[in-house]
Amino acid sequence: MNASATARTGRIKARRAARGSGVEYAARAGLTARGVIYLLVGVLALRIAFGDGKKQADRNGAVAEIAQQPFGAVLLWALAVGLVGMALWRLSEACFGSAGPDGRAAKKRLLSAGRFVFYAFVAYSVLSFAAGSGSGGKGSSDQQSRDVTAKVLDLPAGQWIVGAAGAGIVVAGLLIGGRAVLRKYHKKLKLGQMSARTRRLVDVTGVGGGAARGLVFAAAGCFAVRAAIDYEPARAKGLDDTIRSFAHTPAGPWLLVCVAAGLVLFGLFSFAMARWRRV
Repeated sequence: MNASATARTGRIKARRAARGSGVEYAARAGLTARGVIYLLVGVLALRIAFGDGKKQADRNGAVAEIAQQPFGAVLLWALAVGLVGMALWRLSEACFGSAGPDGRAAKKRLLSAGRFVFYAFVAYSVLSFAAGSGSGGKGSSDQQSRDVTAKVLDLPAGQWIVGAAGAGIVVAGLLIGGRAVLRKYHKKLKLGQMSARTRRLVDVTGVGGGAARGLVFAAAGCFAVRAAIDYEPARAKGLDDTIRSFAHTPAGPWLLVCVAAGLVLFGLFSFAMARWRRV
């Protein structure tokens, strides 16, 4: 067997492994872990809306909330393992393509690569917390956003970079919300295995949750653009400050309640995806 044949055989075996049951379990564990985080962030945001603003409504706040529960250490390790599974699933998609007729398209594989980097970082931060060497990341999401923005603004063309990144986040948020409202996620679900009632419930969580998530992304992007225009890193906001900002709109705290409830719905939608998503 020559070298090219050996390499081809190796690629075939790797592709089969990427589509095997191990990766499927990793994906479903990862979606479940994502659901837990969004569910807790939504609950923390609801507490803020009703006057309890002591905790951060972001990933760090969610991790800290888990740690305070009975068997918190075990739960944190389980969450970390799920997030590692999510990262590995996205890596397999980046390398071999995802489910669906256009799953091997370059655009989708590039998106999966970006998601792999993101979830690898999230998994690392939770693992650090679980191991006692961190706090779910270095500081709150708000401080992280300000620090990163300040460093980028100091670079040549830093204002343009921050502004472009912020605009990209705004566009991503609008796409996330728009695709949720149009129920584009139906293409990824095993609809034939779901009853009519289950589909309706999933649509409630998918549309409401996706719209709220998209709105939060878009708002965070707007703050980044404002930071670039004003050359002021303090204008940038992380997840917690972005969520809190909804209470200062003309709609008042009730808009924050709606957004928080939407994030809870997205957490529930992630659980549904863990059960019925095509992997």
